[in-house]
Amino acid sequence: MSTINSQGQEASKLDLTKADKSYYLATPSPQEVEVKAYWYLTISGVSAPEDALFTQAIEAIYKIAYSVKFYYKTQNQDFVVPKMEAQWWVEGDLPFDQTPRENWHWKILIPMPDYVKAGHVSAIQKAKLEESKILRIAEIRYEKINEGKSVQILHLGSYDAEAPSIAKVFSYLSSKGLEVNGYHHEIYLTDPMRTAEEKLKTIIRYPVR
Repeated sequence: MSTINSQGQEASKLDLTKADKSYYLATPSPQEVEVKAYWYLTISGVSAPEDALFTQAIEAIYKIAYSVKFYYKTQNQDFVVPKMEAQWWVEGDLPFDQTPRENWHWKILIPMPDYVKAGHVSAIQKAKLEESKILRIAEIRYEKINEGKSVQILHLGSYDAEAPSIAKVFSYLSSKGLEVNGYHHEIYLTDPMRTAEEKLKTIIRYPVR
């Protein structure tokens, strides 16, 4: 995809799903991958995914993601806002599937192109906080995450029906003598607002060692 810059010239628009295909490519069977480090816009919280807190966090992070995009578009460095991702975990003795949903910890992630600078993100965040009523904008962070060696699987269908896919991953880990070295990480390849539940595609990824 491309746009026209201020000089009337065609400028390329970076699409990470095409530029880094390996990051977004998974299969219905577990596989080992080496994940490159990325800078991410992030926002964290504790709640059920259907809670208003989670929805507000998504609204806030997309507000900044698109504001960053539009700023860089003026610099002839336009890009497609990447797919939303999230890390999920629980704290305490209960396993994830037995922990009340309102106690789930999450961190929403949106990766940014390498050329996006922390100083620009900070300035955009400050400006949007001043002009917007979305108070959660103040909670957004810009951080580098390097998961490195990971095992992942492509899950097809409802988010609430991920258990069989996760079980496949853990069976694979056991067979290879690997252990989880980070958080449960999901990459949402399809939009749940526009995609039938049975056609949803989600990469489930675990950093390992």
